[in-house]
Amino acid sequence: MKKFAVVAAMATALLGSTAVMAAELEVTHWWTSAGEAAAVAEFARVFEETTGNTWVDSALAGSGTGANPVIISRIIGGDPMGATQMNTGRDAEELIQAGLIRDLTPIVDEMGGLGFYVDPTLLEPCTYDGKIYCLPVNIHSWDWLWLSTAAYEKIGQPVPKDWNEYVASWPALEAADILPFGLATGWPFSGIPGVLMSGIGGSDLVLAINRDKSADAVRGPEFRKVAEALDSLRKVISPETMVPSFGDVGTQLLEGTAAGNIHGDWLQGDLQVAGGVPGENYECLPALGLGDKLTGGGDSFYFPVLPAGTDQAVIDAQAALAKTLISPEAQLAFNLKKGSMPIRTDIDLTGANACMQKALVLLKNGLLPSGDFALSSDTQQQMQDLNTEFLDDDSITVDDYIERYASIIESAE
Repeated sequence: MKKFAVVAAMATALLGSTAVMAAELEVTHWWTSAGEAAAVAEFARVFEETTGNTWVDSALAGSGTGANPVIISRIIGGDPMGATQMNTGRDAEELIQAGLIRDLTPIVDEMGGLGFYVDPTLLEPCTYDGKIYCLPVNIHSWDWLWLSTAAYEKIGQPVPKDWNEYVASWPALEAADILPFGLATGWPFSGIPGVLMSGIGGSDLVLAINRDKSADAVRGPEFRKVAEALDSLRKVISPETMVPSFGDVGTQLLEGTAAGNIHGDWLQGDLQVAGGVPGENYECLPALGLGDKLTGGGDSFYFPVLPAGTDQAVIDAQAALAKTLISPEAQLAFNLKKGSMPIRTDIDLTGANACMQKALVLLKNGLLPSGDFALSSDTQQQMQDLNTEFLDDDSITVDDYIERYASIIESAE
């Protein structure tokens, strides 16, 4: 099947006598868990129902770490998809500089601008030389502590209200053969240090490191508290207890075989699919129950420049999808399934669950810049490598970790 084949050459009774072409548009993304698949299906549904085009789904395994190289290599290699999801951040910066990503400014102007975005800073990573090259479609945050109601019922303790109470419960959980912390293999560990930095270190520390690239802040007392918390956490994690995916951790929480997990708000999409209800089967603590702000990131859609000779109907379908993704209908349907916060301020969120309602309250305080926003892909990879090594190798001391982290920040772009 040709990716950019026009599948319908005319539509009747549309816009008078003008024929409207419908096209297939290949869309790549890494939303493959149960909750994510349910959410992206809403985007596809609204796109097809409102535009007459066809969403050709190309899901890629491995989240950003596995999917990004595939996406980027296809675009650079001259085999671009019609649209692709990537993290809101600097991952596509070099593609934009190379002229391989479509300038969406004319489409944005046609829509009358993007003033409906709840936080204008979301658009900063999408803006290059004053032009818009991507559209954020949600606000995600890693800053969540998920706790199992069943696990705490088993040990006869109330569900903790914050990180400190949670840590204090670990001995009782271990005595009952309950994992204090459930963890999936691979990338899910990468977000945990940032959550600890935000919740334990505080907003000023996040800004000093992610925004100001201050190595002195890394070597300071507040970051040491973060490193010590990470050290404590790795002592209750072992490779033999890890599960294949974050969705499996959600199952552990609902069953009560694991008591807690730090993971992004997309976990609640899987918890919902599994029948979990916040306040009944699990509790969700934004900013570890300690902070008043969330670090904000999320997902954006980019639209590669298509090869010469591509049918105009496909190019038009790109524009139609761009408008659809940030429309009120698509925003509401997608984010209620995904567990993320919508980017619009003008939609009815009374149907949002208790976790999203907590997030919306903190959103009023503004967002803190996540590493995805502020740091280059190379710097992010260096941090991920260090965090993974620290988790795996107990011989790396807290002092070693701090100094190596500071060295990365000193050379950060």
